[in-house]
Amino acid sequence: MRIVIGEDSALFREGLSRLLSEAGHEVAALAGDAGTLVEAVDRERPDLAIIDIRMPPDHTDDGARAARRVRAAHPGMGIVLLSQHIESRHSVELVAAGRFGYLLKDRVFDVDDFLDALRRVACGGSALDPEVVERLIKATRHDDPLLALTPREREVLALMAEGRTNVGIARRLWLTERTVETHVGNILTKLGLADGKEDHRRVLAVLAYLRR
Repeated sequence: MRIVIGEDSALFREGLSRLLSEAGHEVAALAGDAGTLVEAVDRERPDLAIIDIRMPPDHTDDGARAARRVRAAHPGMGIVLLSQHIESRHSVELVAAGRFGYLLKDRVFDVDDFLDALRRVACGGSALDPEVVERLIKATRHDDPLLALTPREREVLALMAEGRTNVGIARRLWLTERTVETHVGNILTKLGLADGKEDHRRVLAVLAYLRR
């Protein structure tokens, strides 16, 4: 897999590059600011771009805005946002299009899970950090339909947000696949998503977590 990294911290950028190279991936380019990142992606056409949300020149949401530009120009490319902070204004639109991940930087240190998340995104799936999802759950309004979900259903939806299949969720929670299917069905019904294609409904369920 060919990867472009956009990260303003030289130490983190080089460490991430080394980790990916040792895992057998090709790091096509490194960028320290949003403008250089966009140029590198246009030039290298990688399979995946890993982008820090807060980058120069403004050190606010430059990376997230650059990710939207990259997605518009290269809709088939995977994008993974990394952050120490939670930003949902741009990520809702990105996750709706698929091939998108949003992970807190601490997750990089769980190397196997991090590399698995990158593979899922590059292959067309999603990977949303469960802590991001959990924080957004706590910020929902009292009239939000998410409040109708049971604790177990919230666990299942959090894993759906990570991009896990029903089989993967069953293994993680030590449940049968049939039990997971039942939970997923209940989640979709409670969120008013009982009709439509399965993949599309799962994405909409994840979006329900990200929307305020």
